[in-house]
Amino acid sequence: MNRYVVFSSILTAIILFLSNSVLGQTESADDTVKSTTTIVIERIKAERNRIKSDPGYLYVLMDQLVVPKFDFHIMSRAVLGSAWQNATVDQQEAFQNEFKNLLIGTYATSLAEYADNQIIFHPAESRPDSRFVLVRTEVKGAANNNPLPIDYRMHQVDEKWMVVDVAVDKVSLVSTYRGSFRSEINNDGLDSLIKKLAEKNKK
Repeated sequence: MNRYVVFSSILTAIILFLSNSVLGQTESADDTVKSTTTIVIERIKAERNRIKSDPGYLYVLMDQLVVPKFDFHIMSRAVLGSAWQNATVDQQEAFQNEFKNLLIGTYATSLAEYADNQIIFHPAESRPDSRFVLVRTEVKGAANNNPLPIDYRMHQVDEKWMVVDVAVDKVSLVSTYRGSFRSEINNDGLDSLIKKLAEKNKK
């Protein structure tokens, strides 16, 4: 029989995702957010000294705990739009890898910054005509002591909840990157965009 492990309330930051099983049933999207946030933040707090001396270790944790919970394929297709359809398989794979590294790098930095802030979780919102759900959260005292809303759009893949977009302060990351990447592709092509992302990620 599967057991559901109840984790204590924590001070937290950016929400991360992990699917778990509860008595043989798929865990809800909002419960997934809560339980996984606890796992990730507790790891970061427990290993703060190591992260401080070796910042790259934070990215190792993100790769272990975050990467499997994001649907980077769907996100990459949404960001590139028609450019995805016109790209070769090698270009698609290269872009998806660099886009993944870009997002994980952003998350790792934000997570460390807000690790001691309180998080407020709201019930997942869904519509009958949509296969996506929205999980709304608020980070307390993130900026000028004002709550910072962070919303996660999620869908199920093989009974696991995965994120397909993140909106920080109501600004969608997918929409934001779509606009900036479209301009780059129109001016210099997809290969140029991939090269610039790779260079940025190395830094």
